[in-house]
Amino acid sequence: MTAMTTLFAKLRLVVAVAMMSAGPALIVSSHTAMAQGTGSMQTPDGGAHDTGRNPTAESVHEEDLFKTESKIHGFVSIPDVKSANLEQPMGRTWRRYHESWLPWIGGIAILGMALGLTLFYLWKGTIGADENFSGQKLIRFNVLERGAHWMTASCFIILSLSGVNYVFGKRIIQPLIGNDAFGTMSQYLKYAHNFLSWPFMLGVTTLFLLWVKDNIPNRIDIAWIKAGGGILSKDGHAHAERFNAGQKGVFWLVVLGGLTMSVTGLFLIFPFYVTDVTGQQLAETVHGLFGVVYIAALLAHIYIGTIGMKGAYEAMGTGEVDLAWAKSHHDLWAEREVAEGRVSPAPAPAE
Repeated sequence: MTAMTTLFAKLRLVVAVAMMSAGPALIVSSHTAMAQGTGSMQTPDGGAHDTGRNPTAESVHEEDLFKTESKIHGFVSIPDVKSANLEQPMGRTWRRYHESWLPWIGGIAILGMALGLTLFYLWKGTIGADENFSGQKLIRFNVLERGAHWMTASCFIILSLSGVNYVFGKRIIQPLIGNDAFGTMSQYLKYAHNFLSWPFMLGVTTLFLLWVKDNIPNRIDIAWIKAGGGILSKDGHAHAERFNAGQKGVFWLVVLGGLTMSVTGLFLIFPFYVTDVTGQQLAETVHGLFGVVYIAALLAHIYIGTIGMKGAYEAMGTGEVDLAWAKSHHDLWAEREVAEGRVSPAPAPAE
């Protein structure tokens, strides 16, 4: 019993001596590890010297991560995988475009077109204002064509106003009517934008099917363009078929621009079904840019169809045009219509 007690006492003594010997070494090791983390090491006399290491330079940089991927991802356990995106530098570019570039581009395009049309009206006035009409009528557009046109045009006006509000509303309208009224107005305009996009797409498709055969460019259009539609020609009006080169340009703008606006608009109405957030931002960018160009170009179309040209509105209003008007602006088409006997007689003079 005494021998066992003596043995345990010696073992405790050995362990105590070993711990006392290892203590300074552990302290030095911990200081060394801390020094490696900070780039300096403490000397035995209590001082410190630089080890030459730079922990900041050795850390992971955002730029290095973005060289391998366009986003920094985390991990989530919920079905919405988009919430795992921690940082996306392209979002800053999109925000700059949306808050700065697009308003400037839109303002210059739309206001520039409005100013240009105003100056043109002051210079030329209403085209054909001095023409005398014969009273004989030609059917220019039937009921289906006029219905598709007015459906598309009506939807386009609402879509344009709601789109302009999206870009300029908080800068111009919100300070005038207040936050609550602006929020309510914008909400209903957003509903109108979403729902009226469907009849707009239907209208563009219908107009394409009805008029594509008459809007194929040809050599006559080249001569029309050189004469500036007759404005630059000494003979007055340039030759034109059912649609002149300017109208064909508007047609293809409506069709191709409408297709672009429709596809990008579907991405925005149904977000993330086809693409990720980068694709959504790209769709919104294209939608906005084409939208302001669309509005600016169709302002010219509206101008010509109303105050810009005498007799033009009747073509889409009643569907009929005067024979004299048709011969002046679409002489080749008018000749064909007359040859096929589609001219209605002039009304008898009142007694």
